[in-house]
Amino acid sequence: MANYILSCCSTADLSVEHFRARDIRYACFHYMLDNVQHTDDLGQSMPLDQFYAAMVNGAETKTSQLNADEFIAYFTPFLEQGLDILHLCLSSGISGVSNSANIARQELAEQFPDRKIYIVDSLSASSGTGLFMDKLADLRDEGKSIDEVYQWAMDNRLKVHHWFFSSDLTFFVKGGRITKAAGWFGTALKICPLLNVDNQGRLIPRKKCRGKKRAMEECLKMMVEHADAGLDYSGKCYISHSACPEDAKALADMVEARFPHLKGRVEINPIGTTIGCHTGPGTVALFFWGDERKD
Repeated sequence: MANYILSCCSTADLSVEHFRARDIRYACFHYMLDNVQHTDDLGQSMPLDQFYAAMVNGAETKTSQLNADEFIAYFTPFLEQGLDILHLCLSSGISGVSNSANIARQELAEQFPDRKIYIVDSLSASSGTGLFMDKLADLRDEGKSIDEVYQWAMDNRLKVHHWFFSSDLTFFVKGGRITKAAGWFGTALKICPLLNVDNQGRLIPRKKCRGKKRAMEECLKMMVEHADAGLDYSGKCYISHSACPEDAKALADMVEARFPHLKGRVEINPIGTTIGCHTGPGTVALFFWGDERKD
């Protein structure tokens, strides 16, 4: 049994069952729903369908990352048990949470000088981080040391690809990412913006697709172009979605038909409350291992 734990932020958007099965720990972000604070605990305290229904009905949302004190409280019990820690943070291109984790690491290093605490800026989000964590769990289970797993993570974090689209521009407008006029015209023309995560972990708009089917075809095209070994890709593939399971299933079917050598079926997970506060319902995201992401 490894003498270290693997951990990440709840924004990895995996199920509670997946985290438990792979022995991965997670630290929970927070969010506000109509000025009431909740914990992003993977839909345990508030079912995700209820959360997205509240957004559709006009509820105001806001997110907050873990601060350094919360990380200290979270990490300390593991260190007291004599365990080292490797924690993967939500991308620094999206959140400042890695700064909080590093402040906690510096303070705890003085208190536990014999323990190792590695903080990795994942440069990823949602089930992209989940895919990343699943691979690190594989390496741990193969007997790799925490130092070896950390180095692998740093060497390969830009190989997790994220391609996603949204069929509902309401929350892009609300969050200030597009103007009201652009949102109105985009909705009228059924525009689905296609975005990805770049090499700095930032969300970057890439294309404007006319309709969901076209957006799915573009996601599939990006996987063909960038997946490790192309159509012979034999790794895992994850899809996450915000309250649109039919769209996620449709994309999964397309991926499975085009990539016959996948490692298992495409795994579909709901987008959790932290990421969902910003996307709103109607977002589908595709994740796979591929070539190193460029700007």
